[in-house]
Amino acid sequence: MICLHPYRERPEAWRRMGFRRPPRGWARLSRIPHQGLETMTAAIQDRVTTREGVIFGTGGGRELRCDIYEPPAAVKNGIGVLLIHGGGWSSGDRSQLKGYGVLLGRRGYTCIASEYRLTGEALWPAQIEDVKCAIRYARANAKDLGIDPDRLVISGNSAGGHLSLMAGGAMGVAGFEGDGGNAGVSSDVAAVISFYPPTGLERRSWGGLPALFGEGATQETLKGASPLSYASIAFPPTLLIQGNKDEVVPEGEATRMYEALNAAGVPVEMHMFAAQPHGFDADPKLGRQCAEIMLSFMDRFVLGR
Repeated sequence: MICLHPYRERPEAWRRMGFRRPPRGWARLSRIPHQGLETMTAAIQDRVTTREGVIFGTGGGRELRCDIYEPPAAVKNGIGVLLIHGGGWSSGDRSQLKGYGVLLGRRGYTCIASEYRLTGEALWPAQIEDVKCAIRYARANAKDLGIDPDRLVISGNSAGGHLSLMAGGAMGVAGFEGDGGNAGVSSDVAAVISFYPPTGLERRSWGGLPALFGEGATQETLKGASPLSYASIAFPPTLLIQGNKDEVVPEGEATRMYEALNAAGVPVEMHMFAAQPHGFDADPKLGRQCAEIMLSFMDRFVLGR
């Protein structure tokens, strides 16, 4: 199913965040935090308990941390959602998706916003290794978190959207597991949500690729890091969210992923927002709308399982 959302963002939204227009540079995209979501959820923050800086594993000889958003006991539904931030793989942090942690937490979902090593610290595949480490942590600690280890969702934005799709597609790929902790625990996920993701890294000159792979990365390496390469019936149910005026990650990246998964027989939905740039869900109204789309998807494909 493809949905086109005609709501137009007010042009002042980007100016409120300090830009005259959506940023063009891939490496700059994470500097647009989801401030609108934080603001709009401030009034209900006390209903969601936050544990910050929880150690979930190690990477490159240091501790990796996450923030956990616990829903009120009265609505907790036992579903966990990992939130993976964007930033061109080179910047950003786990606090970027706090708004979604609170919004989804308020509706019963336990959210885990985790960090991963950025390109200034480590080359690929460190980033997907750390994401898979966070998944294993959630599964290994499912009882303490109050979640079902077999109904774990992963959601990410931009570079985080790429990593979320990789986690869903490359389940069981030994070269991406790493040794960050909870060895032997599955890193499988039940569903994937991905906002404006790059999906075919071998097809275009992404600004962040030299920093991600180092100079001289082979086509085989780039293809192995491309979610499109893993489109098969084994892929978990997937939700794609995209703006059709994205100057950083063209809409074709999401539509090609949708077409590949749909052709493979995977339950997949794509919601295309009309006239919206990269990071459009930073706008509070659009962020709320995206959260409702996420909730509808998870209610149907994960909660109802």
